[in-house]
Amino acid sequence: MAKESRGIQSIEVGGELLQALARNGEPMMLRDLAREAGMAPAKAHPYLVSFSRIGLVEQDPSTGRYEFGALALELGIVTLRRLSAVRVATPAITALAAQIDHAVSLAIWGTHGPTVVRLEEPSHPVHIAMRVGSTMSLLETATGRIFAAFLPPATINAAIDEGLDRLSIGYDPQRETKGPAVDKVLADVRHRGLARAVAEPLRGVNAFSAPVFDHSGAVVLSITAMGAVGTFDVNWSSPIAKALLDCTHAISRRLGHGVKD
Repeated sequence: MAKESRGIQSIEVGGELLQALARNGEPMMLRDLAREAGMAPAKAHPYLVSFSRIGLVEQDPSTGRYEFGALALELGIVTLRRLSAVRVATPAITALAAQIDHAVSLAIWGTHGPTVVRLEEPSHPVHIAMRVGSTMSLLETATGRIFAAFLPPATINAAIDEGLDRLSIGYDPQRETKGPAVDKVLADVRHRGLARAVAEPLRGVNAFSAPVFDHSGAVVLSITAMGAVGTFDVNWSSPIAKALLDCTHAISRRLGHGVKD
């Protein structure tokens, strides 16, 4: 039997208040919110003070009612955007994997950088050191280069400066992270709309990655096709590259990219 991970009880208790507020769907008085969460108002109040300080809830000064704050709304918008993109893309990458008979992964920009959230396997066995939940190096992997090329430079520079990349697959502490050489690589990715990895950093594995954009033109996903050296054609004009681009362009259109008002 798997051992249950240890959590922080006070956060779980406070979460009851957030769940009660979500269930009700409208601003609530302290006494009503506490009752709905199954606790005394005196116990609920300190949690709400802390939640207010970080923006999860806010209190209307004229009515005294609590409702979700700016941070909660921002988290909700980000989650909806990502879930919508992932939901649209999931059947598409299943079809792509069947079409090219190679593995296909789907990655989002997560808390720790490019993060794999879906992985479709081909019909034949393939050994790839990547799983759902894996984070990919920004500059070493094709998956990561898509985000490095198309996210705002300030976002990428901050991620690199904060060491976000250091625990990711393919990370090389000796690699240059800034400068003309890096700029050239990322400019080429933007020009082609594709990133490529040839037998590295995953040894013996070739890969192409392409971006998916939403209605605002922001990159929301990186889709990567990958396979063993010798069976995976890395020519820029290969059928694999074309199929991947057809797939990402179709998903982007579904998300409203390129659609004029």
